[in-house]
Amino acid sequence: MTTHQVPGAVLALDERGDGPAVVQLHGLTSSRARDETLRLDLTAGLDGHRVLRYDARGHGRSTGRPETSDYLWPRLADDLLDLLAARCAGDPVAGVGQSMGTATLLHAALRDPARFSRLVLALPPTAWQSRVAQREVYRASAELVERRGVGAWTEMSRLAPRPPAVDPQIPLTAPDVAEALVPSLLRGAAGSDLPDLTHLTGLRLPTLILAWEGDAAHPLSTARALSVVLPDSHLVIAATPAQVVGWPALVAQHLRGDLGTGLR
Repeated sequence: MTTHQVPGAVLALDERGDGPAVVQLHGLTSSRARDETLRLDLTAGLDGHRVLRYDARGHGRSTGRPETSDYLWPRLADDLLDLLAARCAGDPVAGVGQSMGTATLLHAALRDPARFSRLVLALPPTAWQSRVAQREVYRASAELVERRGVGAWTEMSRLAPRPPAVDPQIPLTAPDVAEALVPSLLRGAAGSDLPDLTHLTGLRLPTLILAWEGDAAHPLSTARALSVVLPDSHLVIAATPAQVVGWPALVAQHLRGDLGTGLR
């Protein structure tokens, strides 16, 4: 297993392909393996690029500590920039993330925009005003895990309606996180937010935003706000599973620089 050490954790990673570098990030409580099960490996089948995927600290096969501050989004951006400095020195890197991965990319890109060539922001999470209620959801969930275990939280989560763009045949999966770390991850998410919109207006990177309808944890309001403030962005909204299946092809087009402006 290939690894990279950062303060307080060892990140597990893999590489595939050759060409310009792309880094791919997953969402909260997910991992490289879980994203494949959920059909959210957005660089699947990508040719002509060197794709670096890694499990965020505390997720999948990466290690972590039960400390809330370790899972704040700016801290995850530290990990990303440290990893890129070690594994992708030289030319700028394309960043592909979803949910928490989208947040990590935005924090990292604002801090070091020259490190990135373009971005794919999939399923942007609650942010700004919509983050207020989500913070309480995460804090209550952390307390539930501490009282009754991760199984009780997983079962409760399964009661939430699935977005219509999610294929109903995709299996429901448990978090790919050690149970002892789940409360810290959730509290880290509760203490995090996307960068202020006024800061994002200066982020002049070609950006593809992928969203879907009917998901309270990844509302269209965030995706639409990002599409307005990011000066070189395209927003694509999926309403059906077939449209989500087409996301890797859109990502490939965007990374090649030939995604049409008609998609905005």
